[in-house]
Amino acid sequence: MSSLFTPFTLRSLTFPNRIWMAAMCQYSAAPDGDAIGAPTDWHFTHLAARATGGTGLIITEATAVSPEGRISPYDLGIWNDTQVAAFRRITDFLKAQGTVPGIQLAHAGRKASTERTWVDRGRPLAPEETYGWTPVGPSAVAFSEASTVPDELSTERIRAIVKEFGDAARRALAAGFEVAEIHGAHGYLVHQFLSPYSNHRTDEYGGTFEGRSRFALEVVDAVRAVWPEDLPVFFRVSATDWLSENPGDGREGWTADDTVRFAKELQARGVDLLDVSTGGNVPDARIEAGPHYQVPFAEKVRNETGLPVAAVGLITEPARAEAVVASGQADAVLLGRELLRNPYWARQAAEELGAEVAGPVQYHRA
Repeated sequence: MSSLFTPFTLRSLTFPNRIWMAAMCQYSAAPDGDAIGAPTDWHFTHLAARATGGTGLIITEATAVSPEGRISPYDLGIWNDTQVAAFRRITDFLKAQGTVPGIQLAHAGRKASTERTWVDRGRPLAPEETYGWTPVGPSAVAFSEASTVPDELSTERIRAIVKEFGDAARRALAAGFEVAEIHGAHGYLVHQFLSPYSNHRTDEYGGTFEGRSRFALEVVDAVRAVWPEDLPVFFRVSATDWLSENPGDGREGWTADDTVRFAKELQARGVDLLDVSTGGNVPDARIEAGPHYQVPFAEKVRNETGLPVAAVGLITEPARAEAVVASGQADAVLLGRELLRNPYWARQAAEELGAEVAGPVQYHRA
């Protein structure tokens, strides 16, 4: 039997297969008004198509826990009841297709207040511009030369954001989601605290590994406290900042060894799976390593901690996805752009691997 199509259980939740959809920003929510941050017909169609295509788990785009936590004014949010009701329509449909609905809870931190990616290449929006605001971060260090210098978060504001993650998780449950994933990767706020490259604090939220990890672990505790014991919590991590791997780059960053050490802390706090990605300035060496350069990071975490992991990154061929799971490199694969190109990728994979995937009853013939 195909490993890719073997069901996978975490706590009481069983995923029908190991083909999962990664969170991908759509920048298509209303930027203001009563419907701010709420999913639209676009989001419904985007997610529903992958569910009818047989995807086992679908994770929404980075969904902000507060208005300032959006990376753009057009991001999804989960800070009010209007958003909850709009999401419920989507989660009901996904579950009706046999797909597990997941949500990625996020705060963009110093990356926030940008245009949509197809408008001026997603340039930063200044606070005085329409829909712009001043971002926040662990330290007053701008994300880029063009970005606004963020306000350094006070300890009181940090604790308020931790509470926002907990409140968002409670709303996500009410919206029908069955997996809550904390976004701690790709330069979002949680990652900003973890990495010494962006965290220059000298208080209890900075400095040492323990200090830089404190915010992330408090967020995990806040989410796990409100998330049901029988449902899983995921954490997305950038396994490395690609600084130590870059020859001649003297900057200190987050490393693969840090990720393993951190994964053990997450496991002790009730995180059920690590979604292992990477971020930052990828060195040329990764090109030589091949297109699946991120998979070994997932394998390292799995081998050294025993924590279940999902692998990502340019996994496009069913045979390759099958090999990743069958060899024990990861427990599941997360597809992004490939599912944009082919919403029915899971069906194609099933045909190629001699497996079966359930289809909508409307497509069955007597």
